[in-house]
Amino acid sequence: MLKLYRWPSDDWQNIGAEMPAEIIWADLLNATDKEKEFVERLLGIRVPSEQSLSEIEASSRLIYDHGKLYLSSPAVRFNEDNEAEITPVGFVIGPRVLVTVRFWPLSIFDDIGKRIGTDGGLENGMCVFTSLLEAMVDRGADVLEHLGAKADTLSRSVFKGGLVRTKRPVRSGQRMREALENVGELADRLAKARDVLLGVGRIASFAGDVGSEWITAASKKRLEAISKDVASLSDYETRLSDKIQLLLDAVLGFINIQQNEMFKVLTIVSVVGVPPTILVGVWGMNFKNMPELSWTFGYPLSLLAIIASGVLPLIWFKRRGWFD
Repeated sequence: MLKLYRWPSDDWQNIGAEMPAEIIWADLLNATDKEKEFVERLLGIRVPSEQSLSEIEASSRLIYDHGKLYLSSPAVRFNEDNEAEITPVGFVIGPRVLVTVRFWPLSIFDDIGKRIGTDGGLENGMCVFTSLLEAMVDRGADVLEHLGAKADTLSRSVFKGGLVRTKRPVRSGQRMREALENVGELADRLAKARDVLLGVGRIASFAGDVGSEWITAASKKRLEAISKDVASLSDYETRLSDKIQLLLDAVLGFINIQQNEMFKVLTIVSVVGVPPTILVGVWGMNFKNMPELSWTFGYPLSLLAIIASGVLPLIWFKRRGWFD
């Protein structure tokens, strides 16, 4: 889908050989070959593919070619299961028109698109580009704040919530698994947020330096502010990453403690049962007079004793909560 902002109609196929002056932003969302050819013909650019935008080396993400900037950065989208996924976003910036290339709907782009026409600050493609980066940084800051709050809640549950202080080891193990899953989810979301912020900081700095020949002073200051915001958020992200690593080490340590307690109990049980087993093996068949041999119900009673010796420990373990 191709959207041309500040163009009064959705009918772009009747546009002539030159891009109209009203258009400041061409947004390509899963664009068809015909839409790509239209933009390339009018602007004299090449629309990057999803594969080229996904490359991680800086030489592929930061390109200045024939007066145009070709930039790419990862962005976060949410799939049908509400799980965060990384998707590439491309920016082709010229003196007047911005071209964005994306492959999934992103609310940030829609929000900026609604502001065009009502916000006087969105007067050209570079202004739209800086507004998009500012929105991505704001969204990244919100995500980091949310992850920080979740890390604080998880920290309280791990260190002060009695993660292992329970009489039912199985329930304690379940709580530890849940805590470990939460730590893993936090680490995954934090890694995605870090990738987005690093990408935004990189392209903001590059655009401010290389595009200085036609970039306005106001846009240059905004890009510098974006770079500073990304640097401060990176420091916060580093501290949050250290905290998540501490939580991971703590949960794994509690799991080891619980396993040691379980093995201690099993060792005690096995040690308690060894002496009677040895004595029965030595003496049980070596006496001439055994009263049980002449009992009418001796055999059923012996079977009952064998069954009871196996059932009673099971009952004890059940009451201890090992099978809950």
